[in-house]
Amino acid sequence: MPIAEFTKNNNMLLEKIISISGKPGLFKLVSQLRNGFIIEDVTTKKKVSIGNSSQVSLLDNIAMFTFDKEVPLFEVFENIAKNYEYKETISHKSSDEALKDFMTASLPNYDTERVYASDIKKLAQWYNLLQKAGYITPESFVKAEPETLDGVQEEVSLDKDAPKKAAPKTEKPAAPKVKATSAAKAAPKSTHTKKG
Repeated sequence: MPIAEFTKNNNMLLEKIISISGKPGLFKLVSQLRNGFIIEDVTTKKKVSIGNSSQVSLLDNIAMFTFDKEVPLFEVFENIAKNYEYKETISHKSSDEALKDFMTASLPNYDTERVYASDIKKLAQWYNLLQKAGYITPESFVKAEPETLDGVQEEVSLDKDAPKKAAPKTEKPAAPKVKATSAAKAAPKSTHTKKG
């Protein structure tokens, strides 16, 4: 079932991409095992299993420093993609000066003291690996959250218009959403116990 969930969600495929300490390249999380994970190399598509003891970094949890905040890595990837029209960028083996120019164009306010040349090289290398593997497309950066938020906003607006009638109606469609269900069920039960 986890494999179906991963492949079903085409948006933000980048969320499942990991880096493994000691292994070159990038990998996609395919499934979780009792004592590890099944991963797939993004370039070769070869699947292997790794143990829980492997040092894994989700790219989704990595950020780059600017002078005022930390910017998620995927936002930087999106900037690069837009700058290069979703095509390959400069090589990670380019000169330090070329890599600094690339970084300035990708994240203009990056912290020059805390973002090292090795970080910029890794950024360029990872971006190019993902681009060659077909992960860098306009659709790759579309997040699923806005759809969920739209649904919640509709429910909230219904609740404001008719609070007593909307709660039982939203209870059935909201059943798959755990948070919405508990809130929707709690309100009608407390109202019924007061009336009854």
